[in-house]
Amino acid sequence: MTSTHSTTITPGGLDKDLLARAAAGPLRLAVVDAARPAIQASVECVRTLVSRHEPVYGINTGFGKLAQTRIADDQLTQLQKNLVLSHSAGVGRPLAAPVVRLMLLLKAASLAHGVSGVRLEVIEALLALLAHDVLPVVPEKGSVGASGDLAPLAHLAGVLIGVGEAFVGGERMSALEALPHASLKPFTLGPKEGLALLNGTQASTALAIHAALRLDRVFDAALAVGALTVDAAKGSDTPFDERIHAVRGQPGQRAVAARYRAWLGASPLRESHRHCEKVQDPYCLRCQPQVMGACLDQMEHAWRILLTEANGVSDNPLVFADAGEALSGGNFHAEPVAFAADNLALAIAEIGALSERRTAMLMDPVLSNLPAFLVEHGGLNSGFMIAQVTAAALASENKSLAHPASVDSLPTSANQEDHVSMATYAARRLHPMLDNSAGIVAIEWLAAAQALDFHRPLQSSPAIEALHARLRAHVPHLAEDRLMAPDIAAATALVEQGATI
Repeated sequence: MTSTHSTTITPGGLDKDLLARAAAGPLRLAVVDAARPAIQASVECVRTLVSRHEPVYGINTGFGKLAQTRIADDQLTQLQKNLVLSHSAGVGRPLAAPVVRLMLLLKAASLAHGVSGVRLEVIEALLALLAHDVLPVVPEKGSVGASGDLAPLAHLAGVLIGVGEAFVGGERMSALEALPHASLKPFTLGPKEGLALLNGTQASTALAIHAALRLDRVFDAALAVGALTVDAAKGSDTPFDERIHAVRGQPGQRAVAARYRAWLGASPLRESHRHCEKVQDPYCLRCQPQVMGACLDQMEHAWRILLTEANGVSDNPLVFADAGEALSGGNFHAEPVAFAADNLALAIAEIGALSERRTAMLMDPVLSNLPAFLVEHGGLNSGFMIAQVTAAALASENKSLAHPASVDSLPTSANQEDHVSMATYAARRLHPMLDNSAGIVAIEWLAAAQALDFHRPLQSSPAIEALHARLRAHVPHLAEDRLMAPDIAAATALVEQGATI
């Protein structure tokens, strides 16, 4: 990117800001002029290779186990079309709009490197779909993360040749009906173009990036709500002292501790019990920097991997016009994405697990010195009793979902593709996990705000009082039992928006 607000994409120049903008809605982008000569050179190189009548994988041969089958020159166009048709074998619900938008951007950015043999007008067509929010219907299941995300990307590419379906303004329609909304007509794909559109990690990477963007917001909200719980439970701010974290040196831990200090600073409620007899708080309060800091370190590592993947080329074979060669390799293998997604799963699970423990602590009058289940007239009212049970159920489900996907592999294509990454599932399962952890943090937010109410007229810090007021604008104090589900839904929506100081 020439700047974070540029309307051009430069190969290798995608950044987090642009990815977030693309995921959020329609975005008009163009390939930077400097990239165009390399794109044209790669197309001409493919034409030269075809004219030599030598077998080159994916250009004039079959695919996968059929790579030894030579295809006649007059069938090369049909070969690319058949590839898209045969590989459009996905099942399940359509991928979410933000994921499909990211897929369009990532595929265009990869092809713009000029080593894939794809015409500029095909790349521009992908960007036109993004600009007009014409989103191919891409079934969520069917990729093992090598040889590329074949089935999802086939459904994406199918729209360009007028097959399959797309969403336009939320309405599902045929590709032929959808293309005019982006001022496009169906393409006839040239040699290598179908394979280049299908081969790559753009589905798994888009799923993981969308999850990482969501996780940034849920993480910020969890930090804020955790600080609220500390004050509402009359916990100590001593565990967040910089001296404690400096001597250990873990960067995420130090960064997180500083954010807790910012949330808790200048709290009259904290001063009201500074000299009490309690010596130490439970781990769910005291060890937040250590746990959440470790999560932050994993998140930042995952972002480095995902940004590298977003800015790279995962096609095969790769066309190097300067040498006049097409080289077969394995950049389509999504192991880096699978590992990054598995690490994000650990962080998501732990954010929820720690939050649930803080909610459980608030429920217990022995630990919190608050009314049981945070409601007056207990017995007649059950208060937050079952809300905590819901949080426990969500936390338990996340533990199962956190099992690493990357350790599994099933051979495909008659054992030609004998080790795969499972990156697409690894990334896709992050979203139900995030749904769960956002719900857990939402329940804690409700409980901690209720707990803070019991300390009135004492006030917490200005930052925490603003956080409390933000929730109370949507959910009132629980004076007596009422339907809890709407309160949880409202708080979950707020968690998904994040909370920063």
